[in-house]
Amino acid sequence: MHYAISVFLVGFVLQAAAQNAAELSLQGQAKAQTKQLEEAERLWKEAVSLSPRYFPALFNLGYLYFTQQKFTEAEPLLRSAAQNNERDFNSRYLLGLTLARLDRREDALLAWREALRLEPKNLRLLQIMSVEYSKGRYFSEAAQLAKEALDLEGGDQNLYFLCIKAFQDAGDLESATAIARRAVLRFPESARANFEYGFQLQHEGKLPEALSYLTMAMKADPAYEEPFFFYGSLLLDQGQGEEAIPYLRTALRNRSDYVPAKIALARALISLQRWQEAISELNGILEKDPDQPQPHLLLSQVYFRLGDEAKAKAEQRVSLQLRRQRPALLEGIQSRPFPGLKR
Repeated sequence: MHYAISVFLVGFVLQAAAQNAAELSLQGQAKAQTKQLEEAERLWKEAVSLSPRYFPALFNLGYLYFTQQKFTEAEPLLRSAAQNNERDFNSRYLLGLTLARLDRREDALLAWREALRLEPKNLRLLQIMSVEYSKGRYFSEAAQLAKEALDLEGGDQNLYFLCIKAFQDAGDLESATAIARRAVLRFPESARANFEYGFQLQHEGKLPEALSYLTMAMKADPAYEEPFFFYGSLLLDQGQGEEAIPYLRTALRNRSDYVPAKIALARALISLQRWQEAISELNGILEKDPDQPQPHLLLSQVYFRLGDEAKAKAEQRVSLQLRRQRPALLEGIQSRPFPGLKR
Protein backbone atom coordinates (compact mmCIF):
# COMPACT_ATOMS: atom_id res chain seq x y z
CA MET A 1 0.00 0.00 0.00
CA HIS A 2 2.79 2.41 0.97
CA TYR A 3 4.61 1.49 -2.28
CA ALA A 4 1.51 2.31 -4.37
CA ILE A 5 1.13 5.65 -2.65
CA SER A 6 4.83 6.46 -3.28
CA VAL A 7 4.52 5.65 -6.97
CA PHE A 8 1.40 7.79 -7.18
CA LEU A 9 3.14 10.72 -5.47
CA VAL A 10 6.21 10.50 -7.76
CA GLY A 11 3.96 10.44 -10.81
CA PHE A 12 1.98 13.37 -9.49
CA VAL A 13 5.17 15.39 -8.86
CA LEU A 14 6.51 14.66 -12.34
CA GLN A 15 3.19 15.61 -13.93
CA ALA A 16 3.10 18.83 -11.92
CA ALA A 17 6.68 19.63 -12.96
CA ALA A 18 5.78 19.08 -16.62
CA GLN A 19 2.75 21.31 -16.27
CA ASN A 20 4.81 24.01 -14.60
CA ALA A 21 7.50 23.66 -17.27
CA ALA A 22 4.85 24.05 -19.96
CA GLU A 23 3.50 27.19 -18.32
CA LEU A 24 6.99 28.65 -17.89
CA SER A 25 7.87 27.82 -21.49
CA LEU A 26 4.74 29.56 -22.79
CA GLN A 27 5.53 32.58 -20.64
CA GLY A 28 9.04 32.55 -22.10
CA GLN A 29 7.65 32.52 -25.63
CA ALA A 30 5.45 35.50 -24.82
CA LYS A 31 8.44 37.40 -23.47
CA ALA A 32 10.52 36.52 -26.52
CA GLN A 33 7.79 37.81 -28.84
CA THR A 34 7.99 41.21 -27.11
CA LYS A 35 11.83 41.15 -27.32
CA GLN A 36 12.25 40.63 -23.56
CA LEU A 37 14.96 38.08 -24.22
CA GLU A 38 16.63 38.07 -20.81
CA GLU A 39 13.32 37.32 -19.14
CA ALA A 40 12.54 34.66 -21.77
CA GLU A 41 15.92 33.05 -21.12
CA ARG A 42 15.26 32.99 -17.36
CA LEU A 43 11.86 31.37 -17.80
CA TRP A 44 13.11 28.70 -20.22
CA LYS A 45 16.03 27.90 -17.93
CA GLU A 46 13.63 27.45 -15.05
CA ALA A 47 11.41 25.22 -17.20
CA VAL A 48 14.39 23.03 -18.14
CA SER A 49 15.44 22.88 -14.50
CA LEU A 50 11.97 21.66 -13.51
CA SER A 51 11.62 19.23 -16.42
CA PRO A 52 14.98 18.47 -18.14
CA ARG A 53 13.29 16.52 -20.94
CA TYR A 54 10.66 19.12 -21.81
CA PHE A 55 11.19 19.65 -25.54
CA PRO A 56 9.71 23.15 -26.12
CA ALA A 57 11.85 24.75 -23.42
CA LEU A 58 14.99 22.90 -24.56
CA PHE A 59 14.46 23.89 -28.18
CA ASN A 60 13.50 27.51 -27.51
CA LEU A 61 16.44 28.10 -25.21
CA GLY A 62 18.81 26.40 -27.67
CA TYR A 63 17.42 28.46 -30.52
CA LEU A 64 17.81 31.65 -28.48
CA TYR A 65 21.46 30.89 -27.85
CA PHE A 66 21.97 30.00 -31.52
CA THR A 67 20.59 33.36 -32.65
CA GLN A 68 22.87 35.05 -30.13
CA GLN A 69 25.82 33.06 -31.57
CA LYS A 70 26.36 31.33 -28.23
CA PHE A 71 26.99 28.06 -29.99
CA THR A 72 28.71 26.28 -27.11
CA GLU A 73 25.66 26.92 -24.90
CA ALA A 74 23.20 26.04 -27.67
CA GLU A 75 24.70 22.65 -28.57
CA PRO A 76 23.74 20.55 -25.48
CA LEU A 77 20.24 22.04 -25.38
CA LEU A 78 19.55 21.30 -29.04
CA ARG A 79 21.05 17.83 -28.71
CA SER A 80 18.80 17.10 -25.74
CA ALA A 81 15.81 18.51 -27.63
CA ALA A 82 16.51 16.17 -30.53
CA GLN A 83 16.92 13.19 -28.20
CA ASN A 84 13.58 13.93 -26.55
CA ASN A 85 11.59 14.30 -29.78
CA GLU A 86 12.54 11.60 -32.25
CA ARG A 87 10.31 13.04 -35.00
CA ASP A 88 11.48 16.64 -34.89
CA PHE A 89 13.38 17.90 -37.92
CA ASN A 90 14.16 21.44 -36.76
CA SER A 91 16.15 20.50 -33.64
CA ARG A 92 18.41 18.22 -35.69
CA TYR A 93 18.80 20.76 -38.49
CA LEU A 94 19.67 23.52 -36.02
CA LEU A 95 22.01 21.22 -34.09
CA GLY A 96 23.88 20.59 -37.33
CA LEU A 97 24.21 24.32 -38.00
CA THR A 98 25.44 24.84 -34.45
CA LEU A 99 28.06 22.10 -34.70
CA ALA A 100 29.22 23.45 -38.06
CA ARG A 101 29.76 26.86 -36.47
CA LEU A 102 31.83 25.11 -33.80
CA ASP A 103 34.02 23.59 -36.57
CA ARG A 104 32.75 20.10 -35.82
CA ARG A 105 31.88 19.17 -39.39
CA GLU A 106 31.54 15.40 -38.96
CA ASP A 107 29.27 15.81 -35.94
CA ALA A 108 27.22 18.36 -37.88
CA LEU A 109 26.81 15.93 -40.77
CA LEU A 110 25.69 13.19 -38.40
CA ALA A 111 23.01 15.49 -37.00
CA TRP A 112 21.94 16.47 -40.51
CA ARG A 113 21.76 12.83 -41.54
CA GLU A 114 19.16 12.34 -38.84
CA ALA A 115 17.29 15.42 -40.03
CA LEU A 116 17.41 14.20 -43.63
CA ARG A 117 16.02 10.84 -42.55
CA LEU A 118 12.93 12.76 -41.38
CA GLU A 119 12.70 15.01 -44.45
CA PRO A 120 14.55 13.25 -47.30
CA LYS A 121 13.37 15.81 -49.87
CA ASN A 122 14.44 18.94 -47.99
CA LEU A 123 16.17 20.83 -50.80
CA ARG A 124 17.97 23.34 -48.58
CA LEU A 125 19.43 20.61 -46.38
CA LEU A 126 20.54 18.54 -49.37
CA GLN A 127 22.49 21.52 -50.68
CA ILE A 128 24.07 22.35 -47.33
CA MET A 129 25.13 18.75 -46.75
CA SER A 130 26.57 18.41 -50.24
CA VAL A 131 28.73 21.48 -49.72
CA GLU A 132 29.86 20.34 -46.26
CA TYR A 133 30.64 16.83 -47.49
CA SER A 134 32.82 18.42 -50.18
CA LYS A 135 34.65 20.57 -47.63
CA GLY A 136 35.44 17.42 -45.68
CA ARG A 137 36.57 15.61 -48.87
CA TYR A 138 33.66 13.17 -48.70
CA PHE A 139 33.17 13.61 -52.41
CA SER A 140 31.05 10.55 -53.17
CA GLU A 141 28.49 11.56 -50.55
CA ALA A 142 28.57 15.16 -51.82
CA ALA A 143 27.85 14.02 -55.36
CA GLN A 144 24.99 11.75 -54.28
CA LEU A 145 23.19 14.52 -52.39
CA ALA A 146 23.83 17.11 -55.09
CA LYS A 147 22.21 14.75 -57.61
CA GLU A 148 19.22 14.25 -55.31
CA ALA A 149 18.84 18.01 -55.00
CA LEU A 150 19.00 18.42 -58.78
CA ASP A 151 16.41 15.69 -59.31
CA LEU A 152 14.08 17.59 -56.97
CA GLU A 153 14.49 21.00 -58.62
CA GLY A 154 15.67 20.84 -62.22
CA GLY A 155 14.82 24.48 -62.90
CA ASP A 156 17.61 25.95 -60.77
CA GLN A 157 20.80 26.18 -62.80
CA ASN A 158 22.91 26.61 -59.67
CA LEU A 159 22.00 23.07 -58.69
CA TYR A 160 23.46 21.85 -61.99
CA PHE A 161 26.73 23.62 -61.21
CA LEU A 162 26.78 22.23 -57.67
CA CYS A 163 26.25 18.76 -59.08
CA ILE A 164 28.89 19.12 -61.81
CA LYS A 165 31.52 20.23 -59.29
CA ALA A 166 30.61 17.44 -56.89
CA PHE A 167 31.00 14.77 -59.58
CA GLN A 168 34.26 16.35 -60.76
CA ASP A 169 35.63 16.17 -57.23
CA ALA A 170 34.45 12.56 -56.93
CA GLY A 171 36.36 11.70 -60.10
CA ASP A 172 33.20 10.75 -61.98
CA LEU A 173 33.81 12.80 -65.12
CA GLU A 174 31.25 10.86 -67.12
CA SER A 175 28.46 11.94 -64.79
CA ALA A 176 29.84 15.48 -64.65
CA THR A 177 29.76 15.68 -68.45
CA ALA A 178 26.23 14.27 -68.64
CA ILE A 179 24.94 16.87 -66.17
CA ALA A 180 26.84 19.67 -67.91
CA ARG A 181 25.15 18.64 -71.17
CA ARG A 182 21.75 18.71 -69.44
CA ALA A 183 22.56 22.19 -68.12
CA VAL A 184 23.49 23.65 -71.50
CA LEU A 185 20.41 22.13 -73.12
CA ARG A 186 18.19 23.56 -70.37
CA PHE A 187 19.95 26.97 -70.25
CA PRO A 188 21.45 27.54 -73.72
CA GLU A 189 21.95 31.27 -73.11
CA SER A 190 23.83 30.75 -69.85
CA ALA A 191 27.53 31.64 -69.97
CA ARG A 192 28.27 29.37 -67.03
CA ALA A 193 26.42 26.41 -68.55
CA ASN A 194 28.30 26.77 -71.84
CA PHE A 195 31.59 27.11 -70.00
CA GLU A 196 30.99 24.03 -67.86
CA TYR A 197 30.13 21.88 -70.88
CA GLY A 198 33.13 23.18 -72.80
CA PHE A 199 35.35 22.44 -69.83
CA GLN A 200 34.08 18.86 -69.67
CA LEU A 201 34.43 18.31 -73.43
CA GLN A 202 38.08 19.32 -73.22
CA HIS A 203 38.64 16.57 -70.66
CA GLU A 204 37.20 14.11 -73.16
CA GLY A 205 39.69 15.28 -75.78
CA LYS A 206 37.03 17.01 -77.89
CA LEU A 207 38.95 20.26 -78.35
CA PRO A 208 37.07 21.82 -81.32
CA GLU A 209 33.71 21.27 -79.62
CA ALA A 210 35.11 22.58 -76.33
CA LEU A 211 36.36 25.76 -77.98
CA SER A 212 32.96 26.25 -79.61
CA TYR A 213 31.12 26.17 -76.28
CA LEU A 214 33.74 28.40 -74.67
CA THR A 215 33.20 30.91 -77.47
CA MET A 216 29.46 30.87 -76.79
CA ALA A 217 30.18 31.43 -73.09
CA MET A 218 32.38 34.45 -73.86
CA LYS A 219 29.69 35.95 -76.08
CA ALA A 220 26.97 35.31 -73.52
CA ASP A 221 28.86 37.16 -70.77
CA PRO A 222 31.95 39.17 -71.81
CA ALA A 223 32.59 39.99 -68.12
CA TYR A 224 32.90 36.34 -67.06
CA GLU A 225 36.60 35.59 -66.64
CA GLU A 226 36.63 31.78 -66.65
CA PRO A 227 35.90 31.13 -70.36
CA PHE A 228 38.54 33.65 -71.46
CA PHE A 229 41.13 32.14 -69.14
CA PHE A 230 40.36 28.57 -70.15
CA TYR A 231 40.20 29.37 -73.87
CA GLY A 232 43.57 31.10 -73.63
CA SER A 233 45.04 28.21 -71.65
CA LEU A 234 43.90 25.72 -74.27
CA LEU A 235 45.49 27.78 -77.04
CA LEU A 236 48.69 28.00 -75.00
CA ASP A 237 48.73 24.21 -74.55
CA GLN A 238 48.46 23.93 -78.34
CA GLY A 239 51.59 26.06 -78.75
CA GLN A 240 49.64 29.18 -79.75
CA GLY A 241 51.07 31.61 -77.19
CA GLU A 242 50.54 34.73 -79.30
CA GLU A 243 46.89 33.90 -79.90
CA ALA A 244 46.37 33.04 -76.22
CA ILE A 245 47.53 36.40 -74.83
CA PRO A 246 44.45 38.52 -75.73
CA TYR A 247 42.12 36.02 -74.05
CA LEU A 248 44.26 35.86 -70.93
CA ARG A 249 44.48 39.65 -70.72
CA THR A 250 40.69 39.86 -71.04
CA ALA A 251 40.32 37.38 -68.20
CA LEU A 252 42.55 39.62 -66.07
CA ARG A 253 40.65 42.76 -67.01
CA ASN A 254 37.53 40.99 -65.79
CA ARG A 255 39.23 39.81 -62.60
CA SER A 256 42.52 41.46 -61.74
CA ASP A 257 43.38 39.10 -58.85
CA TYR A 258 43.00 35.93 -60.93
CA VAL A 259 46.36 34.24 -60.23
CA PRO A 260 45.97 31.23 -62.61
CA ALA A 261 45.37 33.67 -65.49
CA LYS A 262 48.45 35.70 -64.48
CA ILE A 263 50.58 32.56 -64.44
CA ALA A 264 49.19 31.45 -67.81
CA LEU A 265 49.96 34.90 -69.25
CA ALA A 266 53.53 34.66 -67.96
CA ARG A 267 53.87 31.22 -69.56
CA ALA A 268 52.61 32.62 -72.87
CA LEU A 269 55.16 35.45 -72.71
CA ILE A 270 57.92 32.95 -71.92
CA SER A 271 56.91 30.83 -74.91
CA LEU A 272 57.40 33.95 -77.09
CA GLN A 273 60.74 34.78 -75.39
CA ARG A 274 59.37 38.08 -74.12
CA TRP A 275 61.50 37.70 -71.04
CA GLN A 276 61.18 41.09 -69.35
CA GLU A 277 57.39 41.13 -69.70
CA ALA A 278 57.25 37.65 -68.20
CA ILE A 279 59.49 38.71 -65.30
CA SER A 280 57.27 41.73 -64.67
CA GLU A 281 54.11 39.58 -64.59
CA LEU A 282 55.66 37.01 -62.25
CA ASN A 283 57.04 39.61 -59.86
CA GLY A 284 53.62 41.24 -59.83
CA ILE A 285 52.12 37.97 -58.60
CA LEU A 286 54.74 37.65 -55.87
CA GLU A 287 54.17 41.19 -54.65
CA LYS A 288 50.60 40.18 -53.80
CA ASP A 289 51.32 36.58 -52.70
CA PRO A 290 55.02 35.87 -52.01
CA ASP A 291 54.27 32.30 -50.90
CA GLN A 292 53.21 31.14 -54.37
CA PRO A 293 55.81 28.55 -55.52
CA GLN A 294 54.98 28.47 -59.23
CA PRO A 295 56.03 32.06 -60.08
CA HIS A 296 59.42 31.34 -58.51
CA LEU A 297 59.77 28.20 -60.63
CA LEU A 298 58.91 30.11 -63.82
CA LEU A 299 61.31 32.90 -62.87
CA SER A 300 63.99 30.24 -62.46
CA GLN A 301 63.34 29.06 -66.02
CA VAL A 302 63.48 32.60 -67.37
CA TYR A 303 66.78 33.39 -65.65
CA PHE A 304 68.32 30.14 -66.93
CA ARG A 305 67.31 31.17 -70.45
CA LEU A 306 68.87 34.58 -69.87
CA GLY A 307 72.09 33.00 -68.61
CA ASP A 308 71.77 34.32 -65.06
CA GLU A 309 72.53 31.07 -63.27
CA ALA A 310 72.75 32.58 -59.77
CA LYS A 311 69.28 34.10 -59.92
CA ALA A 312 67.92 30.96 -61.56
CA LYS A 313 69.19 28.71 -58.77
CA ALA A 314 68.00 31.11 -56.08
CA GLU A 315 64.47 31.13 -57.50
CA GLN A 316 64.53 27.36 -57.86
CA ARG A 317 65.50 26.95 -54.20
CA VAL A 318 62.69 29.25 -53.07
CA SER A 319 60.19 27.35 -55.21
CA LEU A 320 61.24 23.98 -53.76
CA GLN A 321 61.14 25.34 -50.21
CA LEU A 322 57.63 26.73 -50.67
CA ARG A 323 56.42 23.48 -52.18
CA ARG A 324 57.73 21.53 -49.19
CA GLN A 325 55.91 23.94 -46.89
CA ARG A 326 52.69 23.48 -48.85
CA PRO A 327 52.63 19.77 -49.81
CA ALA A 328 48.96 19.95 -50.81
CA LEU A 329 50.09 21.82 -53.92
CA LEU A 330 52.05 18.77 -55.04
CA GLU A 331 49.20 16.25 -54.93
CA GLY A 332 45.59 16.01 -55.95
CA ILE A 333 42.93 16.22 -53.27
CA GLN A 334 41.91 12.67 -52.39
CA SER A 335 38.39 11.58 -51.56
CA ARG A 336 37.61 9.66 -48.40
CA PRO A 337 34.56 7.74 -47.17
CA PHE A 338 32.38 9.26 -44.48
CA PRO A 339 32.44 7.29 -41.20
CA GLY A 340 29.44 4.99 -41.07
CA LEU A 341 27.83 2.77 -43.66
CA LYS A 342 24.66 4.62 -44.48
CA ARG A 343 23.40 8.18 -44.79
